[in-house]
This record gives sequence, C-alpha cells and structure tokens, in this order.
Amino acid sequence: MHNTVKVAVDAMGGDLAPLEIVKGAVEAVNEKDGIEVFLVGVKEAVDAELAKYSYDKSRITVVPASEVISNNESPTLAIRRKKDSSIVVALNMVKKGEADAFVSAGSTGAVLVGAQAIAGRIKGVERPPLAPLIPTTKGSSLLVDCGANVDARPSHLVAFARMGSVYMEYVMGVKNPRVAIVNIGAEEEKGNQLVKETYPLLKECADINFIGNIEAREIPNGGADVIVCEAFVGNVILKLYEGVGGALIGTIKKGLMSTTRSKIGALLCKPALKQTLKAFDLSAYGGAPMLGLNGLVVKTHGSSKSVEIKNSILQCVTFSEQRINDKIKARFSQ
Repeated sequence: MHNTVKVAVDAMGGDLAPLEIVKGAVEAVNEKDGIEVFLVGVKEAVDAELAKYSYDKSRITVVPASEVISNNESPTLAIRRKKDSSIVVALNMVKKGEADAFVSAGSTGAVLVGAQAIAGRIKGVERPPLAPLIPTTKGSSLLVDCGANVDARPSHLVAFARMGSVYMEYVMGVKNPRVAIVNIGAEEEKGNQLVKETYPLLKECADINFIGNIEAREIPNGGADVIVCEAFVGNVILKLYEGVGGALIGTIKKGLMSTTRSKIGALLCKPALKQTLKAFDLSAYGGAPMLGLNGLVVKTHGSSKSVEIKNSILQCVTFSEQRINDKIKARFSQ
C-alpha cells in the first residue's frame, strides 16, 4: 500500500483563484485515495469556497497565508519580501518535508525563483527546467524546457535530456525514451550556435537514447519522446500548440453545426470525435513539473480551471510514488 502523498496547493494563484483552485483540489481528493491537500492562502476566502463542496474533511487542510504575489511584481523581490505569501509558505512546507509537492497557477517568475531559492536544486543540476507533457498521435511527449531558462547553455540542455529521460521512463512507462533536440532541419550541421554545440554533447551522452534533430512539424506526430530546447523555443511551441488546438476544435464544431446534414453527422460521430479531441486537450495532462529540485513543483497555466488543477495534483502522486527525484539524483551522481 502506498503512503499518502501530501500536496501543497497555492489557493490564491491564477486568474480564477480561489474558486477553480479549491474546486480542483476537492475533485482530486474525491477521485483518488492516497492524497492529502493543503490549500495555502487567505483562510476566509478559501473556507468560503470549500463550504460549497462535500469531501473528506480529513484530507483537505487550509494553511493560512495572508499575502499574495501578483504577476506584475518583481519575482525576486516578492519572494524576499512577502514571507507570508501563499507561494512562499507552500514552498517552505516542501522544504521542511511537510508536503511532498507544490502546485501553483500563480506568478511563473515567482514560482521559478522561489522553488530554487527555497526548495533548492539537486546536486549537479544547474538549471531546473519546466517540462510539460504535450499530446501527440502516439500518446504524449515531454517538452523540456518550456519557460524556465531562456538563455540556456549546451550543458543545461544535456541535463534537460537526462532528466526528461528519467521522467518519461518512470512516470510515463516509456522504455528507452527517444530524445531529440528541436532544430530547423534534420541534418546535423543545421541550427543556431546553441544547437550546434549541444548536438555532439547529446550524441556522446551514454545514458540517453539520442536520435538527433526534430523539426517542429514532427512533434505532433510523436517523432520523439523527449523534446529538448531552450525555454524561448519551448514556450513558442507550447503556445502554438494551444492556439492551433483551440482554433481547430472551434472550426470543427462550427463546420459540424453549419447545415442540417452536418448536424445529423455530428450526432453520429459525436462519441468518437469527443474521445479524439479529449486526447489533444492539454488540460488533461496537468501542469509542467519543474525537474531537478529537492521536492516536486508543478506550474499550471494562470488561466487553469479545476480540471487542470485536479490533474496537476494527481500527477504528483505518480511522481512521488516512482521516487523520480531519487532517480534523478542517482543519474547525476554517475
């Protein structure tokens, strides 16, 4: 029997906090056993939302935090000055071992700065990356990095590849995951200076299955299991994924409702279509774990609704049960 996984959730972070955050936490504990959630935030506001739901009261605890870090604040100054903010209080719970993981839809900058300053990095990891799962025709791939390190060096990208391989093997069950670096062509000599310098280092890395370059158009087709890039490129890929996905779904729905004949066809294909579109819904994959930290930090979209909060909490269970941090530590001690 697995031990209970304790997740601290930033109840005040995100555009829809605390409403959707609290709802997602309740949905998580109602869906799966073995989870205990600490909702960190302004107690009165969180309690008011919790009062709307039925749930096991022993599995959700409100941890008071009087301050909130907004997106327009300096992350470094906010982490330093707002010691009683929901982000700082929750991260300190992870540092002290009171929580196994932290989930936030709040300020990305504050989460990134706070995670490294408070939770700390695993020895040997220079730059922890954000690594979301993205849907493909073959299941899903891990995009490393999507927003944490815009000015990465070749050694950082090699570390991203190694950590991403551990995650895909033990969290997603992909044996010997294929690793590729994002480039503008398949040929080895293509790319900017960063990619050209990183490519031979990845080739020489004995503990990953490096398959070479991957062009952006091959990512949705599942061309690799671990997609390596610096954060500027990764964030563009992720946002384009979201935009194109939303536009396609909207266009398909509009087309199906355009005529009487298409409406009849829509009724016939609705179950299959719904299942297909669900597979490409990014919210179903939860948030982006920040790999390489002493503890698990998961960053979700600022506009996250309850389903993404719920799935972010649930993904913490697998991460913890598979002891991913211990496996990353072992990989970097070799």
